[in-house]
Amino acid sequence: MRRLFASGVVLMALASLSICPVAASDDDHDRARAALERGEVLPLRTILDKVGRDYPGKVVEVELERERGRWIYEIRLLRDGGALVRLDVDARDGTVIGVKSRENRNGRP
Repeated sequence: MRRLFASGVVLMALASLSICPVAASDDDHDRARAALERGEVLPLRTILDKVGRDYPGKVVEVELERERGRWIYEIRLLRDGGALVRLDVDARDGTVIGVKSRENRNGRP
């Protein structure tokens, strides 16, 4: 499975959020940009706006990957209280399809 980081639009959105993305290969970048241009994925800003209403927190990492024939944004959030939450979001429509949470050291979610 290849992990793809988002296109230039997505990387600009990450930069505006003061997130330092890990460098992705040019090939990954090109595939993500092409998916955005073909309308297969929504822009990250759109996804973050939609998800942020139900899952507030600081975005610490975003990945775009292809799984079982569809694009998935994996978004990691740091919530108030220190819980780390990973959201799997359908990149086509912004539907949250999976949530995993890791509690902070105090045992609170």
